[in-house]
Amino acid sequence: MNQNRQAPIGVFDSGVGGLTVAREIMRNLPSERIVYFGDTARVPYGSKSKEIVLKFSRQIVRFLQLQDVKAIVVACNTASALALEEIKKEIDIPIIGVVEPGAKVAASVTKNKKIGLIGTKGTVHSKLYPEIIHSYDKEIQVFGQPCPLFVPLVEEGWLKDDVTVEVARRYVTPLLEQGIDTLILGCTHYPLLRSLIQKLVGDSVTLVNPAYETAKELERLLKSKGLENLQDVQEEFPYRFYVSDAAEQFQDFANSILPYDVKMTKQINIEEY
Repeated sequence: MNQNRQAPIGVFDSGVGGLTVAREIMRNLPSERIVYFGDTARVPYGSKSKEIVLKFSRQIVRFLQLQDVKAIVVACNTASALALEEIKKEIDIPIIGVVEPGAKVAASVTKNKKIGLIGTKGTVHSKLYPEIIHSYDKEIQVFGQPCPLFVPLVEEGWLKDDVTVEVARRYVTPLLEQGIDTLILGCTHYPLLRSLIQKLVGDSVTLVNPAYETAKELERLLKSKGLENLQDVQEEFPYRFYVSDAAEQFQDFANSILPYDVKMTKQINIEEY
């Protein structure tokens, strides 16, 4: 285990979605360095089998370990749902996913015990969110809704487009008909659609953003392990970005959503790990 407080946090996702998690870490833990890996060559994970998602996640974790990270955040709901528990047993550095922190908060904020979950097919069908929520309260009902079109729309940059509004309305209407009072944005791309979704569901529905909750969970984890960086970051580039394909496209997207100018994104062959 890397006990160096100055070592970076490894963050990975199937593509650009995990940047919403990186963004929350930057905001909430400004003295931490980050090594981010986006698996842009093999995105999306949401429609792939558990075996494949586990294989990909293991390769990425090996790459991040070689970057000497002190902790890893699986900033992908699908990989958190399908691979996290296995990988936890295989490595000796702290690793957290995005599902547990979001589920925990959703269970604590619902008043009428009806929670909606939007996510990829992989996340919704894995049943992990309801499982964790039920560990806090058996009586809560969780209504899942796969939203496969959201990821391509977000990556296209159509965050406020009429097409996206119409697609979102179709996805959330069945959940509203169930009378939900809480909605989990169960994919890291979805916080970028937050204001649009909030408008559609109305103020009486609380949106839970697992990206934010994960940054807070990471903060607690680092403190409990004595790993938080206590010094201000001196270097010019505390954040490093790696992808498996389309580095330029990734960088443009990153610069459109991060509070930090991404100067360099490096493409690597993840299959070698």
